[in-house]
Amino acid sequence: MAYTKNSNSVRQANIPSNMYRFSNGKKHDFRLFKESKILIHPKVKAITDTGYQGIQKIHNNSELPKKKSKKNTLTKNDKKNNPRLAGERVVNETVIGMLKRFKIIADKYRNRRKRFGLRFNLISGIYNFELL
Repeated sequence: MAYTKNSNSVRQANIPSNMYRFSNGKKHDFRLFKESKILIHPKVKAITDTGYQGIQKIHNNSELPKKKSKKNTLTKNDKKNNPRLAGERVVNETVIGMLKRFKIIADKYRNRRKRFGLRFNLISGIYNFELL
């Protein structure tokens, strides 16, 4: 049984781009992103979740939600900014949900892992075709 994890990106027009990277389910998302060596254009804003802490070192134009620590609470500005970022990240999660309508992506992948990328690209192509 192969547990697969994919790291993808979604452009502003809700179209999944072909920046997919696949791994077994044990690899962390940010490590998968770093190992893929994907270069994001400096003008493109990367809005990520807290799992991507450290992306500012790789890509300057990125935003992460702020986390409160035990000693310091969040400022009012941070409390306003976090829901805004979450709202912008929802676009990506919506596209992932659309792709997971296909059972092959939603469930454990039980075929050869080598072919998962091809099948994922085919499914995202079907999704892109529906948007046109």
